[in-house]
Parts: sequence; structure tokens; C-alpha cells
Amino acid sequence: MQFIQGKNRTQSVLFPENLDQIIDEQNEVRIIDLFVEGIKPDEHRFVIKTTFEGRPAYHPKDLLKLFVYGYLNQLRSSRVLEKECKRNVEVMWLMKELAPDHNTISNFRRDNEKAIRKVFRYTVSIAKEFNLIGGKLIAGDSTKLRAQNSKKNNFNPKKIERHLAYIDNKLDEYSRALETADQENQSIINQEINKQNERKIFYNDLSKQLEETGETQISLSDPESHQMITRNNITEVAYNVQTTVDAKHNLVIDYKVTNQNDSKAMVACCAGPKRY
Repeated sequence: MQFIQGKNRTQSVLFPENLDQIIDEQNEVRIIDLFVEGIKPDEHRFVIKTTFEGRPAYHPKDLLKLFVYGYLNQLRSSRVLEKECKRNVEVMWLMKELAPDHNTISNFRRDNEKAIRKVFRYTVSIAKEFNLIGGKLIAGDSTKLRAQNSKKNNFNPKKIERHLAYIDNKLDEYSRALETADQENQSIINQEINKQNERKIFYNDLSKQLEETGETQISLSDPESHQMITRNNITEVAYNVQTTVDAKHNLVIDYKVTNQNDSKAMVACCAGPKRY
């Protein structure tokens, strides 16, 4: 039986192909390149790092091209994008064989969050200019993304009150036990009393923080996340991702990541398209 055979890896090529010949004319990377080249970084307030000492910085346009490519192909990890720069022919063409490390990619995303949002708004305005958005009927939907914060490290006023009530009961028990305990056991009980008093200070500080900020919840390891209902009355500490879609061609015209419940978040997100 015969099979299609690959090329000999060691065979020399007289006329090697260049990257531009390898990338198809209809490939999406050509659109990304054309789109980003038409953006003025200073108008979108990208952080432009210039230095005359040491290694030159990457141009914001090059890093933005990589970010947009990753967004379209569900490659959000900085380390994954770093690898793609060295093994993905599409990315090599788009980046002109530049290969920034994952720290550079991550820092670009961190330092230019607002600028990237403005680029998204710019894509919406382009779609509107080409009559791809009707602007008459929009639909909103949401999904909950679980945060790194566990339920154990999420607190609201009622939960704090329960903890404080439990601590007060334990302190009363230790106080009564201390009256009849011998010297050895008194030392152990005093340690437990000190431990509970430290916990009481901790929860009182949380309660004070809620009063000062006006927030309804506090999450310790992922401060901006809130506990909310995800499905079938099951709660998770999560974020609420809201998207608004135009009815004409089902294009996403706005998005918002929030820690509010569905009703409040939807109002905030659906108000967004009025800005384009």
C-alpha cells in the first residue's frame, strides 16, 4: 500500500520560501496586521517605553498584534504566547519573528488595560461605520467565572457575626474552665483564650472594613470577587462576565466584568453601547 510521503528533512532547497509566501492571502493575521498598523498608540494612550541605554523596548503595536492574535485564538497565557512566537508560523509572520518573553507580554497587558479597552471600542466604531451594527436591538447574557478565592475566605456581615458569637461562647467556656483548672491546664487554657482573642480582633477588623467601604462582602485572596449564585441555587465566589450583542450580525459590542449580581450588571453593560 502506498502512502503520501513527506519531504526529506536534510534535503537542501535551492529557492527557499519566505514567510510571506507561506501565509495565505486570506489568513486572519493579515487583517490583524492591517488593523493594528492603522492605530495610533498615543491616541489610545498606550504606554510607550523609550530608552537610549540597554536593550530597546518592543513597540506597543507589535505586542498588541500578539495580544489580538491570542484573543482570537483563545491563547490568553503569556507563556503560551511566548512559545507561539517561536513555533507558530502565523505568529512569526505577524511579529516579524520577534519573540518577547512572557514577562514582557504580561507587563504589556497589565500596563495597558485601559488602552486595550479603547481598542475594543475602536473595533466597534469600525463595525458601525461599515454598517455591520444595527444599533436598534441588542441582547445581553452573562456567565460566572469562579475566582481563586474559596468560600471559606469570603465574608459578609452575617458570617462575621456568627464567627464572633462562636468566639464569645468559647471564651465563656474557657473562663469557666479556668476557675477550676490546675496550674498546668491553666496555661493551656490561657493559650486558647489568647488564640480566640486574636481571632476576635481579626473578625472585628473585617467588620470595620465593611462599614468603612460600604461593601457587602470581603474576599481575602481575590479581593474583587463576590459570592453569587451560579446555577441551581449553588453559590460560588466568582466574577460575573456580561456581554452585549447587536442583533444585526451578532457582533459583540460591549462587555463588562463585575462582581455584581445579574440584574445590576446587565443594566451597566447594556448601557455601554450608547457610547460607540
